[in-house]
Amino acid sequence: MPKLVLVVDDDPAQRRILEETIRRFGYDTKTAQSGEQALSILEGADSTAVALVLLDMVMPGMGGLEVLSRIARKPGMPPVIVQTAHGSIDAAISAMRAGAMDFVVKPTSPERLEASIKSALKIDALEDEISRLRKKAEGELTFSDLIVRGNAMQRVIALGRRAAASNIPVLIEGESGVGKELIARAIQGESERRAKPFVTVNCGAIPENLVESILFGHERGAFTGAVDKRIGKFQEADGGTLFLDEVGELPLEAQVKLLRALQEGEIDPVGARKPVQVNFRLISATNRDMIQLVKDGKFREDLYYRLNVFPIHVPPLRERLDDVPELALHFLARFAAEEGRRVNAISADALRLLTSYSWPGNVRQLENAVFRAVVLADGPELTVAEFPQIAVHVDGFKPEIPHAPAPVDNRPIIKGPVMLGAENAVPQTVAVAAGTHSALGIPAVTDNGEIRSLEAMEADMIRLALGRYRGHMTEVAKRLGIGRSTLYRKMREFGLEEGMVT
Repeated sequence: MPKLVLVVDDDPAQRRILEETIRRFGYDTKTAQSGEQALSILEGADSTAVALVLLDMVMPGMGGLEVLSRIARKPGMPPVIVQTAHGSIDAAISAMRAGAMDFVVKPTSPERLEASIKSALKIDALEDEISRLRKKAEGELTFSDLIVRGNAMQRVIALGRRAAASNIPVLIEGESGVGKELIARAIQGESERRAKPFVTVNCGAIPENLVESILFGHERGAFTGAVDKRIGKFQEADGGTLFLDEVGELPLEAQVKLLRALQEGEIDPVGARKPVQVNFRLISATNRDMIQLVKDGKFREDLYYRLNVFPIHVPPLRERLDDVPELALHFLARFAAEEGRRVNAISADALRLLTSYSWPGNVRQLENAVFRAVVLADGPELTVAEFPQIAVHVDGFKPEIPHAPAPVDNRPIIKGPVMLGAENAVPQTVAVAAGTHSALGIPAVTDNGEIRSLEAMEADMIRLALGRYRGHMTEVAKRLGIGRSTLYRKMREFGLEEGMVT
């Protein structure tokens, strides 16, 4: 689902121009003709749908600065780009101090506006990720911090908030990779135990002979190798939450002690003379069929009913594909920052591909796919070519694997006699890769051996690109690494406009 940009401007013609321009960038738009109307939208029920605000500075009634001052103090407000026809240093400083993300002067070129919108959304995504990581570390993550856009997860969130209001044991069920731990953390973050310890135990990763020691602790000398006293996970979680992931993997001996801990609120460390009182909130998770485990005698029936007091089923990603675009953009912002890559968008075709795939590995698989795509990307946008392993499984898409570049003859091309020996020769051309079967070149020196000017070589490079990409200006500008307006200016300067298609 494209992000929604709120355009606020009192000039109807300017609103229509901005609305159409922003839609061409691939975003949805909503308009407001006054500061009061914009404030009503941003404070209303649909405020969370707005991803960015393009705000006019000077309007009758409530101006842009007043709108900024009203929304800057409220959490969860979208980033704001301020625009005005009266550009000045003082106006820009005032807008930025009031909380604006960027400041543009009318009339704004489409390239400048698009760059500003992409930059603001990227910064906002990074700030959200930093806030999410901080809350996760401090035990204050809430359901509002989760990335959920579709309706499939609304029941999960509603049940999670009900569970957070009590101390009831919760069993979270779902396939591997759907985000069961995040649900558990959000339950704690909205409960009275927020900011208290959140202790995670992967029951399937503990060696069977160490389960009791790790969960319940042991006294010094309790067994061979117990040289020191060890506090178990239950005591670490005292006052907070204990999250038992893959609880169905617990051996039967440990299940007995877990049942006692739930019933009596006390544990028996290995080798201890008396039980230890613990105060914890238990949340369990599993990707197994617990009823079948009980029937097979691999899980105690009485313990199952103690754990399954408040079950929450998290649907797989294939049943909530509406969440995929937002999740993908979230992962893109995170990995681009971590890897130091200038990638800030996903093409429409790539998003269509991602929302057409069934994702058997769920959110974890999507996360890894975006990570790989960011590393592979050569440009500022992820395309279908960066997801070949996904494209091969989706009808209508073909994995776009780029051809290996043709070998380039790096030997200097010399015209005329070589006066100082081949090792001192000056190259006659600069080699440019041209597909898999040929090579093109741009002369670097004149026929009489003089170095050509950069302007002349630049004109030749633009001619080469225009011919190579058949005059399609967007592709030419992209390949040359310049904006369309810069390309048009240089073409005028070099007299290359006549006969070219746009």
